[in-house]
Amino acid sequence: MGKPTGFLEFEREVPVKIPVTERIKTFHEFIGRYSDVELNHQAARCMDCGVPFCHNGCPLGNIIPEFNDAIYRKSWKEAYDILSATNNFPEFTGRICPAPCESSCVLGINQPPVTIEEIEKHIIEIAFDYGFVQPKKINIRSGKKIAVIGSGPAGLAAAAQLNYEGHLVTVFERDDAIGGLLRYGIPDFKLEKWVIDRRLKLLEEEGITFKCNANVGVNIPVNEILENFDAVVLAGGSTVPRDLPVKGRNVKGVYTAMKFLKQQNKRNANLDATIHLGETVESNMFYENIFATDKNVIVIGGGDTGSDCIGTAKRQGAKSILQLELLPQPPKSRTHHMPWPTYPMLLKTTSSHEEGADREWAIATKEFLHDEHGNLRALKVVNLEWKFSEDGRTTGFEEVSGSERELPCELVLLAMGFVHPQIEGMLADLQVALDERKNVKADNKSYQTNHKKIFAAGDMRRGQSLVVWAINEGRECAKTVNEFLAV
Repeated sequence: MGKPTGFLEFEREVPVKIPVTERIKTFHEFIGRYSDVELNHQAARCMDCGVPFCHNGCPLGNIIPEFNDAIYRKSWKEAYDILSATNNFPEFTGRICPAPCESSCVLGINQPPVTIEEIEKHIIEIAFDYGFVQPKKINIRSGKKIAVIGSGPAGLAAAAQLNYEGHLVTVFERDDAIGGLLRYGIPDFKLEKWVIDRRLKLLEEEGITFKCNANVGVNIPVNEILENFDAVVLAGGSTVPRDLPVKGRNVKGVYTAMKFLKQQNKRNANLDATIHLGETVESNMFYENIFATDKNVIVIGGGDTGSDCIGTAKRQGAKSILQLELLPQPPKSRTHHMPWPTYPMLLKTTSSHEEGADREWAIATKEFLHDEHGNLRALKVVNLEWKFSEDGRTTGFEEVSGSERELPCELVLLAMGFVHPQIEGMLADLQVALDERKNVKADNKSYQTNHKKIFAAGDMRRGQSLVVWAINEGRECAKTVNEFLAV
């Protein structure tokens, strides 16, 4: 490594953030950049490990010590070449990945780990600054046509890799803009959308065709796709939210997180944010703008989506924000049940939590309460007492007697994750097999479904997961599709 003693000389430092009082006034990104000296020091902390476990921690297998060494030597182009060899979109993962690589960092055994995620973001931004990122020239075309359905990270990664192989790739997106979860699921203060547009411009220049408002199985018959393409990659994500079917669920004021987040992202893009809130064609259809302004907001769900709801509600001017989690509070540091280098389930304080929100754990919702006009007025909850096995796993819970109470609120956001992809429409029409969790059933090695020309990747296949895993799935799926087309 460039400086083998760097980890002894320099402390872990992260870039400066815009102060809370200022950043909550806008939806812009608020994390700054390292100076060249700061970046050099952070890269210098990468140790000369005998076995760099960070490789194993990263789903993409990023070659982390090597790009850290290049950054330390200010060999910017070399660092970019190393990183882009394994990661199609480091500008995304460098902003929104939970960095499992850092959990596997050898330095992290007894010191704060290397700031791998921030270094990754700096590499790609420096590469764009210096003009290293250019559209790749595809010299030979195979003539084979591939339909990629879904334009999230898995779909984009698969499309990029298949295009590099010389195939003719068309990406179909049912929404009005390309990006999937990246576009409408991640708030702008974590990922501004010019970052996506910058990458899409490159992909278009490389020859990929994008079609928006193209809902396969609705306004595009599946037969049309099967007849006109030599292979199909299903990458539509896991989009059906986990619901909370307790009494009062249909009270006005209770919404799924993605409806709330998507509306704000559309407002930021100066698009019509009013959405249809009916869940089915038969339900009472009504349209509404969801705002947290001057409301007591409760977010149910302790993950990243819940955190995104907190940051968005804060910027909308919520009166108060409370985040509830069914599970008990995680520990602040590793326990013997979470040995290094496994990914630990620790208490996470995000930038949105820093901006202001109360949190409670081991809480179950009993009922949504409404006023005489049918509007949400409170949440009835109860405390839980969890039981644990010898290996630290939860085995069940009991309600705490006498702990039932009402929490006043006018807006509840359900951020409890996603259960499986939408089956009605495309998947039903294609008659692809589903697994026991109702995800698309595809082989773990070939990514092939029960239809030989149809493949699946990302959350649609593996279930709700990380952006970095989606990119990995898209890349791996592209390999097997390319092999299939070569036969």
